[in-house]
Amino acid sequence: MSRSTLRLTVAQALVRFLAAQYTERDGVRHRLIAGTWGIFGHGNVAGIGQALLEAGEETMPFHQGRNEQAMVHAAVGYARQLDRLSAQAVTTSIGPGATNLVTGAALATVNRLPVLLLPGDYFATRAADPLLQQLEHPVEADLSVNDTLRPVSRYFDRITRPEALIPSALNAMRVLADPVETGAVTLALPQDVQAEAYDWPEEFFADRVWHVRRPAPDPAELAAAVEAVRGSQRPLIVAGGGIHHSEAEAALKAFVEATGIPVASTQAGKGSLRHDHPADLGGVGHTGTAVADDLARTADLVIGVGTRYTDFTTASATLFQEPGVRFVNLNVAAFDAHKLSARTLVADARAGLEALTQALAGHRVEPAYEAEYRAGKERWEQVVDAAYRADDEHAVPTQTQVLGALDAVVGDDDVVINAAGSLPGDLHKLWRARSPRQYHLEYGYSCMGYEIPAGIGVQQAAPGTPVWSLVGDGTYLMMPTEIVTAVQEGLPVNLVLIQNHGYASIGGLSETVGGERFGTAYRYRAPDGTFTGDPLPVDLAANAASLGMDVLRPKTVRELRDALATARASDRPTCVYVETDPTSGAPGAEAWWDVPVAEVASREAATRARETYDHNVVDRRRHL
Repeated sequence: MSRSTLRLTVAQALVRFLAAQYTERDGVRHRLIAGTWGIFGHGNVAGIGQALLEAGEETMPFHQGRNEQAMVHAAVGYARQLDRLSAQAVTTSIGPGATNLVTGAALATVNRLPVLLLPGDYFATRAADPLLQQLEHPVEADLSVNDTLRPVSRYFDRITRPEALIPSALNAMRVLADPVETGAVTLALPQDVQAEAYDWPEEFFADRVWHVRRPAPDPAELAAAVEAVRGSQRPLIVAGGGIHHSEAEAALKAFVEATGIPVASTQAGKGSLRHDHPADLGGVGHTGTAVADDLARTADLVIGVGTRYTDFTTASATLFQEPGVRFVNLNVAAFDAHKLSARTLVADARAGLEALTQALAGHRVEPAYEAEYRAGKERWEQVVDAAYRADDEHAVPTQTQVLGALDAVVGDDDVVINAAGSLPGDLHKLWRARSPRQYHLEYGYSCMGYEIPAGIGVQQAAPGTPVWSLVGDGTYLMMPTEIVTAVQEGLPVNLVLIQNHGYASIGGLSETVGGERFGTAYRYRAPDGTFTGDPLPVDLAANAASLGMDVLRPKTVRELRDALATARASDRPTCVYVETDPTSGAPGAEAWWDVPVAEVASREAATRARETYDHNVVDRRRHL
């Protein structure tokens, strides 16, 4: 029996295949690969580039990037905004174009967010060897620079023959759509194979729907978890990003209101409850609130929902200090559920929370416990008010007053994006998240340069949503290039650019660990050779304007609030540039973070820092 075939190049076949892939969850279908980012060079221009041109915008929308790493960040922002149900692809040439993907791929995989990477590769036939940008290895002839993507990809293949694309492409979609396995997926495409023709079975291009499962908890695991909750006196929920990915916010709210158990959130999980819910305690861990961390220290049961328990969350394994504390971890990934020797509840976050709510019917924490954490929440709200308040509206704002001004301007559905510097700590402690998608912090990889391209991805995923990319001068200098893309596409991303003349976050950390802020200020060299001279006369606002943004330069708190309102009302990419008072205004860390300090040193600052380190490290414990 003969089968119908289509004769296409490998690149044409891949584009056509990707256009026919869908996810489905709860009866709602989404396009799995909704568009492709690309920068073209000799390794992909005649293959994937020609295929995208031939397919057209209706079949596969194309987005023009300026930096390969930034294209991955944009795709990650897009996928996160759409709960991992839709993703984007990124195509690059060989050589530096491909290796520029590595940081973005690591960010995607660390954060469990899907992105498809399609870097060009060397000739499979070795017809031209070595070719431009080829890395030659003396004993591994099949090695290319794309192999740097192996450890940061959840699935990797090099397509050296046309027919190999069929199983590999199917495996790539399987991984991208799987909430347990997802992350960066790499299909390396030798440039000669991209252009090679093959007779493809038509079935390869039929619409294919990848069902995104909501696995229910195992009855035995559920019973053990219920027993643990019923037996606890001071339970605490640690809400992670898995709640958002599962769209489990309503299920969490119902569980909390039925049981009275309070919620502290990781960076990825903030917004799981609205900030003004009486059980929402804000952030937990090193950058957490006083009320959340105080309860964490005395909790006898920690219920982790969709969290990876990074060192910021656990305060480097020093936070959960109750001698008999135990953990119940609800997570779709068994790998994460087993952390901290927990009782596991391997299930979808929403399905698991709904099952727990039903099984715990009638159970509630003691009224005294509720009164305790509600009083703590009220005290912390006063801390936030003080950090946001500006008694003199004609003064230069502090960084926390910038957040207060933004808080006064944003609507419930605005999205605030950040990833690195001193802002993540201030935001985790102070930001009042009003909706599940408002707080968009990439703190799994904490990658400088993420914010601006991620803002573009969010705008693509949610047109009409006001998006705010918050960056310091250090982050801005890492990757401002995608401003050009926002201007080109008419995406009104709002950039809040805070000028504090250096790496403020690492400068502060350096001071506490004996580094004395070495190499963290953007200043001229002083006569002694150190970077302690006058600040550099760098005009970042002029730079943003030169890339096509509208730029506002408020000087005072009042002008800042007006500028933010103007930016929000604009239909163009707008930069609000503000030089801040170096006085922080932010509350200090409520829990420790382990950054090892020199055990011996000749400088007094390092010696004192080591004494503090030795005092803190004794609280670290292994939960067994």
